[in-house]
Amino acid sequence: MLGRSERESGAHARLAAQIAKWHGADGLPAGTGADDLLDLGSTTSTLATVASIDDLAAVMHIGHPAQPSHDLERALLAASPSLVVTSAVAVPAQWVWVGRPGQATGSVVVDEAGMRDCRHVLRTLGANPRLVPSRTALDERIALSGRDGTLVVERSEIPAGWAEIPGSEQLSAGAPIWYGLVEARRPAPVVEGQAQVWFAFGPRDDHRGSLQQTLSVIAESGIDMQHLRSHRSLAGPHIFFSSFSCPDASVLSSLVTELAVRDVAHRVLAVLPGRDFLPGPDALVPQWAPEHVGS
Repeated sequence: MLGRSERESGAHARLAAQIAKWHGADGLPAGTGADDLLDLGSTTSTLATVASIDDLAAVMHIGHPAQPSHDLERALLAASPSLVVTSAVAVPAQWVWVGRPGQATGSVVVDEAGMRDCRHVLRTLGANPRLVPSRTALDERIALSGRDGTLVVERSEIPAGWAEIPGSEQLSAGAPIWYGLVEARRPAPVVEGQAQVWFAFGPRDDHRGSLQQTLSVIAESGIDMQHLRSHRSLAGPHIFFSSFSCPDASVLSSLVTELAVRDVAHRVLAVLPGRDFLPGPDALVPQWAPEHVGS
């Protein structure tokens, strides 16, 4: 069985499941996607339900394999230790901007998933978004849009008599949207060959140099870290979230063993088979402070 959170786009989650063939999802009946995956509630409820029911997995938005969504990182670490993301797939954006012909001048009704994926484009287009919960039915969205309002919806959800308006093509012209499969697996799956790993750890003591000591263990294992983010913990030392490409399962096993010996708390949050996850995460063109040259 497959589920999704209440805030996720059913059409995108279903398409991800079909592309990746998760749990035989390529054989799901035809439909828009909104009703094909179980609505498991909030992110916290979704993770708790997956952890408690055998053979149930959830299709969840992950940010990017090399740069995970911080919301999902935190939710996973706060949930059952059995939960792990086991696969990732890129899905072409299905969002469109639609209105009634000749009347599309009002505000834009868009749900939580649509705002997450399209907010930058909508801002560029000068749109005035009106946010609604993703569970909001299509007829309710139409009513909220008013006589001259517009909608951002999945292509399969375009209402009868409505059509794409200028600028709609930009909503699907950018990078694809990455989804992952969250399962209850204890221990974390072993992958032959290269994999992207999400790894959380917390040095035993918070003191000057404690992070450096842990990072040296990771560096000595031959891992090139691509992502590192800290977060406060209510249970002692700071938490650090990381993501890195791991050459094979033995390297990850050795790292886990060494951290256990050093009494460093740790947990594998994702093991995503693969080497290149293209396109990569968003890149910046940094503007560094100029060097100070002595006179």
